[in-house]
Amino acid sequence: MSPEEYNSLATQQQSSVFDRMFCAVEKVRERLERSCKALANAGVPYAVIGGNAVAAWVATIDDGAVRNTRDVDLLLREEDLDAATVALQAVGFVRGKVMDVVVFLDGDDGKPSQGIHILIAGRKVKESYVSATPVPEQAIDIDGKRIVDLVELVRMKLNSFRDKDRTHLRDMIQVGLIDESWPIKFEPELGERLQELLDDPDG
Repeated sequence: MSPEEYNSLATQQQSSVFDRMFCAVEKVRERLERSCKALANAGVPYAVIGGNAVAAWVATIDDGAVRNTRDVDLLLREEDLDAATVALQAVGFVRGKVMDVVVFLDGDDGKPSQGIHILIAGRKVKESYVSATPVPEQAIDIDGKRIVDLVELVRMKLNSFRDKDRTHLRDMIQVGLIDESWPIKFEPELGERLQELLDDPDG
């Protein structure tokens, strides 16, 4: 293969990789738009949580600091699950369950990792968590979607405190959404976790 042919092939492969990457990001955005619109039209209270909620809040300060996420996490009341199922199935989602979590796949061939993941409001995700999830009413409108309140979003991230949760918290610290006044807003154990990140955000 000549240098010219090699360079041409490398450029094509690189273009393909970036095309797939941008396509994946767009698919997540489309699923978020479609699911939120369906629930709103059906009058089902919901709140966007997880990485998309973090992205929405970060974008209110600095859209260049937004981090992409591969799925959509929504908060629903348990009593609204049936109505939500009707609304989401009407726009192409298929209800399933993965490890006790309700998931709406994007069509029959949809992957659970790329679906709509549902958390039940007012319930601890794990028994070891300090506090329960919020309720859909603890949300505000951002760009036409119901996004979980910032304090409640931070509380959820502090409860989980996995690698990606700490990364999301650092993102919010970096853009100034969270500062030294925040730890006292939470239960002592959660406040201590947040203080650790504030003291050493790069650690």
